[in-house]
Amino acid sequence: MKKISYSKDADALLIELSNESIAYAEEEGAVILHYSHNDKLVLVEILDFRQLMSQEAITTLLAS
Repeated sequence: MKKISYSKDADALLIELSNESIAYAEEEGAVILHYSHNDKLVLVEILDFRQLMSQEAITTLLAS
């Protein structure tokens, strides 16, 4: 994994898997999957993150 970050403003967890440019995205409920031109998964965005995870899980993920 390249990078995990959290946006307090959007309450979204961002998991960056690649540095490739994003060509398109697909939304599956609270998860948005961002893909490159060659259909490689580049970024996973989890919306409403604090509602989906326990405080312990949030602390563990953001400490990585």
